[in-house]
Amino acid sequence: MNSISRRKFLKISGFTVGAAAAVSAISPVIKGAKKINKEKIKGIQKIPTYCDICFWKCGAIAYLKDGKLWKIEGHPEDPLSKGRLCPRGTGGIGAYSDPDRLRSPLIRTRERGKEEWKEVTWGEAFDYIAEKMNKIKAQYGPEAVAFFAHGIGGNFLKHTLNAFGTQNISAPSFAQCRGPRDVGFELTFGDAIGSPERTDIENSKCLVLIGSHLGENMHNSQVQEFATAVQKDATIIVVDPRFSVAASKAKYYLPIKPGTDTALLLAWMNVIVSEKLYDVDYVTKFGFGFEQFAAEISQYTPEWAYPETGIDPELIRTTARVMSQHKPATLIHPGRHTTWYGDDTQRSRAIALLNALMGSWGRKGGFFFPTKFSIPGYPYPAYPEPAKPKVDNPNKKYPFASEEITTGVRDATITGKPYPIKSWFVYATNLMNALPNEEETIKAIQNLDLMVVVDVIPSEIAGWADVVLPESIYLERYDDLHSSPFKEQFLGIRQPVVDSPNDQKPNWWIAKKLAEKLGLGNYYPWNDIEEYLDFRLKKIGMSLEEMKKKGIIHGNKAPIYFEEGIVPEFATPSGKIEFYSPQLAEAGFDPVPKYKRPEQPPSGYFRLLFGRAPVHSFSRTQSNRILMDMMEENEIWVNEDVANRFGLKNAQHVRLKNQDGVVSNKIKVKITERIRPDCVYMVHGFGHNSKMLKGAFGKGASDAQLITKYKTDPLMGGTAMNVNFVTFEMEA
Repeated sequence: MNSISRRKFLKISGFTVGAAAAVSAISPVIKGAKKINKEKIKGIQKIPTYCDICFWKCGAIAYLKDGKLWKIEGHPEDPLSKGRLCPRGTGGIGAYSDPDRLRSPLIRTRERGKEEWKEVTWGEAFDYIAEKMNKIKAQYGPEAVAFFAHGIGGNFLKHTLNAFGTQNISAPSFAQCRGPRDVGFELTFGDAIGSPERTDIENSKCLVLIGSHLGENMHNSQVQEFATAVQKDATIIVVDPRFSVAASKAKYYLPIKPGTDTALLLAWMNVIVSEKLYDVDYVTKFGFGFEQFAAEISQYTPEWAYPETGIDPELIRTTARVMSQHKPATLIHPGRHTTWYGDDTQRSRAIALLNALMGSWGRKGGFFFPTKFSIPGYPYPAYPEPAKPKVDNPNKKYPFASEEITTGVRDATITGKPYPIKSWFVYATNLMNALPNEEETIKAIQNLDLMVVVDVIPSEIAGWADVVLPESIYLERYDDLHSSPFKEQFLGIRQPVVDSPNDQKPNWWIAKKLAEKLGLGNYYPWNDIEEYLDFRLKKIGMSLEEMKKKGIIHGNKAPIYFEEGIVPEFATPSGKIEFYSPQLAEAGFDPVPKYKRPEQPPSGYFRLLFGRAPVHSFSRTQSNRILMDMMEENEIWVNEDVANRFGLKNAQHVRLKNQDGVVSNKIKVKITERIRPDCVYMVHGFGHNSKMLKGAFGKGASDAQLITKYKTDPLMGGTAMNVNFVTFEMEA
């Protein structure tokens, strides 16, 4: 073992990352997880697991050919994948072979952000982290440590940090994604949409998509159900400033002016109520405050909405009537990434109310009631009682936040109020791209005494860390048991298929060893993950060996619709569907959604819209060489008339400059008639500036860097990001 004095210092940069990658793994001081493929088996092996390329966690089967990873397919018994994976899932092998992936623990040697490191052993990394954590705990308390995570792999690290004494644990999936949607539906029906969404798309007779790009936003189950609905000749209505893939399947396409969706929703409801096209029996039986609601929306006629939205009044009336013809099997999709303009909870509540008028909540073709496989947890010791409240939402500034607010944690890290946050642990989420306003994130990081990043690739957030811990990819590790609420009960397992190629370790091992180093070993009474999983499975009459062979087991059939015996219950203060919300009124908010006109772009600027691609997940997969082959860089969609006005040519490289003067990397122009002239569009996740990501470095432009401006939803703290504007700077 090389000593610290003999260890080479590695400068990770665009010129030296290849050399760093060639360094052989340093043997760990601490004994690692056991290897699984000591003997290579000839022929084909099939090993069940579940995917981790996105959060959908589709059941999969990995194939080994003569002991080498060959291909990945959907597990035929999995209700999420139904035996088919999306392009990202089938490209999962590229995560294993990615030459840019992290290989061994790293400790920073210069100031943050310079990407200069020394390789260390796991024992040295844990010693460094534990010493810093204990010092922070002694000076500020354990609550001064915060954890940001995305995905099931963060479960064990969360357990360790809870045992340490902090409850400041959050995920960008709430305040930067689905939070407004879930809160809007909770305020209306007393229940959230959940994940996977409880949308019964395959049985819908009329599907309304408002900024939901099914087919581009590749959530496997929903895309398969969307295809089924199209095949069944369901009526598709798409509302979007851009003619998306979903719009190409629509009977009615409404090219709405960006930011005016609530105006259209109110006008639709105006038509449905004034013409008494709603489900009268359903609303009478389950509704609360309908009279006040009807009185409020009476002013929002299609003629009123026309100058706001740009949608012809007769098209508004026609689509409202079509929706009503198919009720209750009319589904107005709630969306997922719903942090748009700052009034997003109220817009989501308007979507919920439109669904309520259709009588679709709890009905076939609308929203089902999810059922979940029940499996006991592990009997851990109780966590220490927190001495301080959570830091993210002091004095309930955002009164209807139902989960932790990531930007609230960031604010506390910057200001030290309500108390200081001095350490961040970041698991599998690139906060530089997930949170708006990169400058604020960097400012917060500079106030930390310790930042630890656990990931499989050297993302931008890793470049700012003090310690980087390389995680095994999902094909090399066990994770916790998977039981998502869905249409049927099921249980899935993720298990190792191949060994990690270098000194990467699974998250459970990292969490357990760190806990032991912190003197918290009693919170991990099991020896390894197999013992933990076997213990839980035996509680339901299963075993780990049986689960490893099957990959998926099914539970009992349960009703999922009112028609099947679900008792209609609504966990709202009135116990009913709240068309008029007294709790919003009491908190000083509009009890019925109102339209707020969005800010308009400066002259010569265009609203920046962004979205997903079917072959990439967030900013996590651009270094995956298989997925790169399908999409290596993003493009900026520009309306043809705008392109002619600026003299732009197709495939020409330009830079984008936002309203605050921030200039992007160069990006190719895509000239098209499929987007309105008042906005531009790009796929999220490109334009990487981490020099350790050799394959993805500098390819395309980053929307995240241009999102310097955001508005915070006053109800739940979500950060609206569709409020930035850009113009073009030509490449010489």
